[in-house]
Amino acid sequence: MKKIEAIIRKSKFSAVKEALHAVDVNFFSYWDVTGLGNEKEGHVYRGVSYSTSDIQRRHVSIVVNDDFEQITIDALLKSAATGEVGDGKIFVSDVTEVYRIRTGEKGGETLKKKSK
Repeated sequence: MKKIEAIIRKSKFSAVKEALHAVDVNFFSYWDVTGLGNEKEGHVYRGVSYSTSDIQRRHVSIVVNDDFEQITIDALLKSAATGEVGDGKIFVSDVTEVYRIRTGEKGGETLKKKSK
């Protein structure tokens, strides 16, 4: 199992959500985050200078079985990209175990939707 975390532009979140749902990744967590980027210059908009050192982004956290790793990454890469600096990052790490709290089940089956 893999944990895939992505830090993306807030403006791309709807597209990312739709892309994940399209590849049957239907459960993930997200939250708003502020980070520091490599860009050090400020921007001027209508004569007012804005600092770009604090960047508002959305952090998406997804745990998938190994067979969904590349599908999930491809969906993120395609839907979150603008081609501009600041599109974000994707981090992938191993997950050693998953438990379903309600039933106590463990393993990769806990990530799959159960039919009733």
